[in-house]
Amino acid sequence: MANEANPRNLWTEEQTLAALHVYLQLPFGKLHTGTPKVKELAVWIGRTPSAVARKLSNLAGRDPAILASGKVGLTNGSAVDDKIWAHLKANWDQTATLAAEAHDRFAKAHGVEPEAESLEKVPEIEMGRTRMATVQLRVNQERFRSYVLAGYNSTCCISGLQNEKLLIASHIVPWSEDTHNRLNPQNGLCLSALHDRAYDQGLITVLPDYTVRVSSKLKSKSADSFLQDSLLRFDHAPIRIPSRLAPSPDFLTWHAAHFGFI
Repeated sequence: MANEANPRNLWTEEQTLAALHVYLQLPFGKLHTGTPKVKELAVWIGRTPSAVARKLSNLAGRDPAILASGKVGLTNGSAVDDKIWAHLKANWDQTATLAAEAHDRFAKAHGVEPEAESLEKVPEIEMGRTRMATVQLRVNQERFRSYVLAGYNSTCCISGLQNEKLLIASHIVPWSEDTHNRLNPQNGLCLSALHDRAYDQGLITVLPDYTVRVSSKLKSKSADSFLQDSLLRFDHAPIRIPSRLAPSPDFLTWHAAHFGFI
């Protein structure tokens, strides 16, 4: 029953932010009532799984990558949806953090400690940081990874590898270079550990047209068969485009220019 403060039981900004956090973690094909994260959030905010699934579809209807692919979410979203999506585009890290915090508050209200899984997944980082800084960095690393892998359906966008233990959420523009897009999946590529290392070293890049380029440093007549099969054969090949929030051409241009490809 709707309360007096919200007689129509409209979605609040806090609830919508929590839904955005779930949306960022799920591939497009899992925005439905049978998905555990959907059912879980429904319990936490006192809504049905169908209502949460509709909200996720409304958010999908504002995702440029999904619209460009021809997949269309529901179009009857609210002004709150528009407001939050506008804030997301203007400041990814701030809005994604607010979304995660809203989701965490609902979780904690139901006795769930949301950081536990993240801390188990991410390895220890450098010594000397305060515990709070260490925890926050590790949680943010895991959030970014979950956003990127969800978009690519846990598949390396170059090789097609689908083993999550061998996949890296690679930043296109490094954390140190852009403090506002550290959590932005449009600043990420899902790569195998090998391709991540080659990308980080500037031995390969992805151009703004979403095709791979291999550095001339790797090209030689003496290149071994493994190098040929794992890297050289992908030169000029298109990457797999994620189901949502495709990599930004601006970020891709930065990486390609930084390593002298363009």
